[in-house]
Amino acid sequence: MQPEQNTERIRAEAHRLGFEFVGFARAERLDAEARRLEAWLQQGAHGKMAYMENHFDLRIDPTKLVPGAKTVICLTFNYHNPDKQEDAEAPKISQYAYGEDYHFVVKDRLKALLAYMQAEIGEINGRCFVDSAPVLEREWARRAGIGWNGRHTLTIHPRRGSYFFLAEIICDLELVHDDPIRDHCGTCRRCIDACPTEAISPEGYFLDASKCISYLTIELRDEIPAGFKSQMDNWMFGCDVCQDVCPWNRFAKRHEEPDFEPHPDLLGMDRRAWLELTEEVFGKIFKKSAVKRVKYAGLKRNINFLKRPETP
Repeated sequence: MQPEQNTERIRAEAHRLGFEFVGFARAERLDAEARRLEAWLQQGAHGKMAYMENHFDLRIDPTKLVPGAKTVICLTFNYHNPDKQEDAEAPKISQYAYGEDYHFVVKDRLKALLAYMQAEIGEINGRCFVDSAPVLEREWARRAGIGWNGRHTLTIHPRRGSYFFLAEIICDLELVHDDPIRDHCGTCRRCIDACPTEAISPEGYFLDASKCISYLTIELRDEIPAGFKSQMDNWMFGCDVCQDVCPWNRFAKRHEEPDFEPHPDLLGMDRRAWLELTEEVFGKIFKKSAVKRVKYAGLKRNINFLKRPETP
């Protein structure tokens, strides 16, 4: 089959599997992005995420991940859930972690798509990636026409905003490649002005991850620095502030994935219930959740850090 036919068959199957948007980028070395990544690392903006310093060559060259790679297939999977926690005083959790761990849910769909490609098109060498390998996914999404990378550094799709997971298949199949979308942030600074810890640089497009609430509550294994005590905006796992204020997310639609529905008790827990969280309740609420990444002790650390002085 011709690349045009294969491209459309893959796109149609991806939609059938639940992916919302699909784009195709030429697999090539990312020289400009390599320089930006190096500068970001040299400034220490990755905090204590030492793994970001590893496998530099793999991050900037997809042909080192998949020999002979010709295409990076980029896909989005919607996770948006506008439902909020019932108690406005309860410690907050990022909506992407309401349901089952996206690493497994989305990876299973990706594997099914790659299996379809191999069965219907022929012998294909490819690998699936969902935020768990040295892949510069937001740059590939930009190149594949999925969206532009906003001032908060997240990928924004003009018809759906940014509440989605990114996923990739790097393969040695020649397909029709898409064109990038131009930046539509304009003069908007809402994400910059709203960030509780000023993690986004004054002009945007640069995130000091060591100041980001998501980093502090998930990636950081040490104690959270005391200087952030008044800046956490009551987030115990992740943070949605820069997305919540983004005007492009007025186009976001609720997801249709049953696996991303929250545990029946999650949104109803009040502040007191979270302060008194036991390991047994943690295991029940977050049995298959990405929150298990920080374990019970990590979430309790975050909750305790948020305690007001008068809290017994």
